[in-house]
Amino acid sequence: MNESEKNRSKITKDTDPPEQLTSSGIQTSLPLLLSDELVMFPSVVTPIVIEKQHEINLVNDVLESESRMLVLALTKPNKDGERTDKPYNIGCASTVIKMLRIPDGTLRLLVQGANRIRIKNVYKHDVGYEMAVVTKVKQRSVRKSDAVEAMIKKLRTNFDEMIDSAQYLPEEMKVPLINISDPGTLADFVATNMTMSVDDRQKVLSTVDVRKRLLTVSKLVARELELMKLGSKIQGEVSSSIEKAQREHFLREQLKAIRKELGEEDDGVDIRELEERLEKLEASDAVKETAEKEMKRLSRMNPAASDYHVTRTYLEWIFDLPWEVSTDDSLEIDRSRTVLNRDHYGLDDVKERILEYLAVKKLRPEGKGSIICFTGPPGVGKTSIGRSIAEAMNRKFVRMSLGGLRDEAEIRGHRRTYIGALPGRIIQNIKRAGVNNPVFMLDEIDKLGTDFRGDPASAMLEVLDPEQNFAFQDNYMELDFDLSKVMFITTSNYLETIPPPLRDRMEIIKLPGYVTPEKIQIAKKFLVPRQTEENGLKRKNISFTDKALEEIIVHYTREAGVRTLERTIGKVCRKVAVKVSSGEGVKFSISGRNVSDYLGAQRMMSDLHNRKPQVGVSTGLAWTAVGGVTLLLEVIEMPGDGKIKITGQLGDVMKESAEIALSYLRHHAKKWNIPPEMFTENNFHLHIPEGATPKDGPSAGITIASTFASLFTGRPVRHDVAMTGEITLQGRVLPIGGLREKAVAAVRGHMNKIICPKGNEPTLEEMPDIVKEKIEFHFVETLDEVLNLVLLPSR
Repeated sequence: MNESEKNRSKITKDTDPPEQLTSSGIQTSLPLLLSDELVMFPSVVTPIVIEKQHEINLVNDVLESESRMLVLALTKPNKDGERTDKPYNIGCASTVIKMLRIPDGTLRLLVQGANRIRIKNVYKHDVGYEMAVVTKVKQRSVRKSDAVEAMIKKLRTNFDEMIDSAQYLPEEMKVPLINISDPGTLADFVATNMTMSVDDRQKVLSTVDVRKRLLTVSKLVARELELMKLGSKIQGEVSSSIEKAQREHFLREQLKAIRKELGEEDDGVDIRELEERLEKLEASDAVKETAEKEMKRLSRMNPAASDYHVTRTYLEWIFDLPWEVSTDDSLEIDRSRTVLNRDHYGLDDVKERILEYLAVKKLRPEGKGSIICFTGPPGVGKTSIGRSIAEAMNRKFVRMSLGGLRDEAEIRGHRRTYIGALPGRIIQNIKRAGVNNPVFMLDEIDKLGTDFRGDPASAMLEVLDPEQNFAFQDNYMELDFDLSKVMFITTSNYLETIPPPLRDRMEIIKLPGYVTPEKIQIAKKFLVPRQTEENGLKRKNISFTDKALEEIIVHYTREAGVRTLERTIGKVCRKVAVKVSSGEGVKFSISGRNVSDYLGAQRMMSDLHNRKPQVGVSTGLAWTAVGGVTLLLEVIEMPGDGKIKITGQLGDVMKESAEIALSYLRHHAKKWNIPPEMFTENNFHLHIPEGATPKDGPSAGITIASTFASLFTGRPVRHDVAMTGEITLQGRVLPIGGLREKAVAAVRGHMNKIICPKGNEPTLEEMPDIVKEKIEFHFVETLDEVLNLVLLPSR
């Protein structure tokens, strides 16, 4: 037990007050005013606020009796951080020199300290406050010596310097500092005006020995002055070397320290939230190591700094990406077949390929993802089938349009050094999917562009290669992400515009156009119900007959897909909706006879339907991005010198085919009974209608030759036969592409026969049954075979 505790242990509480005596002007019993923070010193005037009722009673009694009171501080805090109810054993007898009563009932006092007082015991007064039996502390005198003078001088110097440095100490305080000559009074004065804890103040008050008190105050002043100098030095060094953002950081750190002292410390919610997400992160060790490194950087950064938000955004991308989150594939073949058949009519090759993929996946789950390219004309269901595949496989579906994309950074992302940098759209869509094995559709891959910002098609090489994309690295993330589990599906209208290296990485599945019977079934199963619902009708309000749908397909739409067909059906539904809303009826049947009442006059009349055989006119087939089309070729002769004129926006290849056909027929003129003067005394004009549409390619070679042969021999060309095939100068017929699409166009044009190269005979197995039922295929090897099939006897 130390000395102060021994002194406090001597204070006892009695129930009976002792007799009031006077000794050296000090009462032996004084009213006791206890305070948590106030420590009074002799000769010092201090303001006090009195709020409690028993303290107000105490002050009233003191003023009435013109006596003094004892101001005493409570002891140090207990374990809970609160001050105890036991006072120190030494206080200061004080006199109230001024009082002000406030309307709210509180008192404002100016109290001046008189003497140090020691407490013997405490007892309860009748009016509720406590009294203390006291005795005056005898102050030990100090002899003047060089040491004492040195301490006084040093104390004055240090405190004077403190007044200059501390803003809370007024300049006027230097006057009493110089005028006070008594060492004890000087120490009390300095201790009163310094910023120190209650316990340090009480330590000074309890030090009776003046020399020790002077030494104690000197140490406290020296320590405080050193702290002030250190703070000023740090502030000066930092202010001279740091920029605005760093200065703000320094101030924030000071503010944080102040808040900590006030119990208002920032909890760092953002950092803790990111740390929690880091603990839950499911990723490789390399990803976790990078995230931990960035977290350490973030925790040391000022939230106001620009790099703070860059780093935080990067961490959020790491935490949001599904590094090891996958969905379980549904590998039930029958269920998948049901889903595909429910959503799409036809497309048997596509459905079969998906079922094959699922079967292989079921037998070999660790297999890599597949890259499929659906190519075909618009409106045949390339994009919509991707959603059905995702549903059939129980996978998430994301779609990304590549049409017109020219910036490579859209695929690979931007470096983090750029303002506003983000990952590429591949990683963005993976994040949106929330799993690392979605069905990812890359729409219109044939329409990627190239400019000064790079080549997106080249950037796609890594994405669409299962041998490389298991470690795809985005420029922003700079971490390997496994794309091998993703099922990529691309779509295109043209294969020719896709760079060969990129095309080589994909499995090409061609989607041909639909023939009329297929369109009728698609309209009945999908288009009519959807348009009925979208236009606010019920099934009982409208119905379409097969003849009505055929009429719409043949005479109001001409396309390989069904987009225009659906829009046209929607137009009919809107007309019916007007009638239903107007009360003209409830049920309407659309038949072949009344279609024109809703759609107006027929828009498309076939030039081939009901046409008769003619000399110098033949029917060809061509492939376009929107499917196969039929071409009507015409040629006439006129007096001249053997020149040929070609019109109809024909390309160079088609013009060369015309020259080859003319050369072949001129060489074999005797064989086909063509007069030699026909080539020297006439000029020829070859024309293909629909001149606004550019046309090119070698597949019209046999058609052009048949047209010229008809003109030269005077024999008509069969009107129900369509032709396609490339010719050589020797008269051989070479294979061509797009036979399936051309055959579909021949069905739409009411052709009965198709003449095509022998080399295309294996593709007959891919023809839809409906086409094979309506079309008779003739496979030829030479131009002579063609002419024998298509030329009728002369009239």
